[in-house]
Amino acid sequence: MPEKLPDKIIFSLGEVAKSIQRTIAERYKQVYWIKAEINKLNHYTHSGHCYPELVEKKAGKVVAEMRSVLWSGDYQRINRRFMEMIREPLKNGITVLFQATISYDPLYGLSLRILDIDPAYSLGELEREKLESLNRLKREGLFYANKQLPLAAVPKRLAVISVETSKGYSDFLKILNGNPWGYQFEQTLFPALLQGDKSIPSIINQLANVAQRVGEYDVVAIIRGGGGEVGLSSYNNYLLASAIARFPIPVLTGIGHSTNETVSEMVAYKNAITPSELADFLIQRFHQFAVPIEQAQETIIRKTRELLLAQQNTLNEHVRYFRLHSIHLLSQQQKALGHHFIRLTIASTSRLRQGTQTLLHTQTALHAVVLGAVKDNRTQLTAMEKSVKLLDPQQVLNRGYSITRINGQALKSAEHVKNGAILETLLASGQITSTVTQSSTTNHE
Repeated sequence: MPEKLPDKIIFSLGEVAKSIQRTIAERYKQVYWIKAEINKLNHYTHSGHCYPELVEKKAGKVVAEMRSVLWSGDYQRINRRFMEMIREPLKNGITVLFQATISYDPLYGLSLRILDIDPAYSLGELEREKLESLNRLKREGLFYANKQLPLAAVPKRLAVISVETSKGYSDFLKILNGNPWGYQFEQTLFPALLQGDKSIPSIINQLANVAQRVGEYDVVAIIRGGGGEVGLSSYNNYLLASAIARFPIPVLTGIGHSTNETVSEMVAYKNAITPSELADFLIQRFHQFAVPIEQAQETIIRKTRELLLAQQNTLNEHVRYFRLHSIHLLSQQQKALGHHFIRLTIASTSRLRQGTQTLLHTQTALHAVVLGAVKDNRTQLTAMEKSVKLLDPQQVLNRGYSITRINGQALKSAEHVKNGAILETLLASGQITSTVTQSSTTNHE
């Protein structure tokens, strides 16, 4: 009972709470369908119960907030239906249409007990979010931005965003590194969460890290192995899709599902259903570059061999022609040389005969000339000999002449002979020594 004062009626807090509890119980007796966003699921694994925080937002601001409870049995049933229908579990951040009762507890306050959740509505909300992201990217001209980037002819430097322990990542590396053609890839792993709400900032953060070293890579590969289509709604998020679309080098995705292509996959340069298919795509790029090179190499080798064979045949023809021509020319030259030899022999013999005859004639004429010259010279010599004999001093002396000498010199004039000089007079037979007593000169002018 309330406490009464002269001018006041006082209710205890418990009485007020119980009054509210009775009022709400009387007013809200039925089950209601309510739309709200699960701000935080608050699932406790030890009990299996969930205590979702529900909110309503307008223009990004929270305009209503209420606590709720989802008991373990209901949670498991509802979660299975979500997985079957929309391939997503109950999680933070999704808008749901749920069936609930409204209750008030004096100790725990107002809350909603969730009895059921319609996964079809949530699927529609997810599709709406996906459509909104697509339309916004198209309005901003980003939808085809990454697809229009040039892809390296040989994309061998890979920045891989994945989980190191992921089976998809393991399959991806196994196919790349084990390709039978020996193509070499360089991979750098940028670990990230690839499922759930936290995957969005995790992937965006790793894209930013790759962008700081973008010159070191040819492509970015986002790989999520296993899990089918579970947890794919985050890839419809505008912020993640925008980061992929704006990225400065091609982004390749292989997040492991076959239907309901996500927005991030749509804006990526290339989307593969699985990491294995993505690895095959990269190997095929090597093929597209290597096969024409190999074919060109084979063509060059074949054409070179054909050219060498043709040139060899041409050379053999030239050699054969040169050999035949040389033999023919040599034969002709030998014949010509033989003819020249015969002509030279004949000419030489004739010239030798003519020379011999000329030499004989010359010899005969020379002999006659020599004999005549010898005869003439002999006659002249005889005459000269007579003249010499006539001029012989002894002959002169024999004719009565004498030679007078003074001091061993023949005396030709008495002009410088002094008295007392000793003279030697040479006669034809003997000589006389005399002393000058008197000398005189005779003028013959």
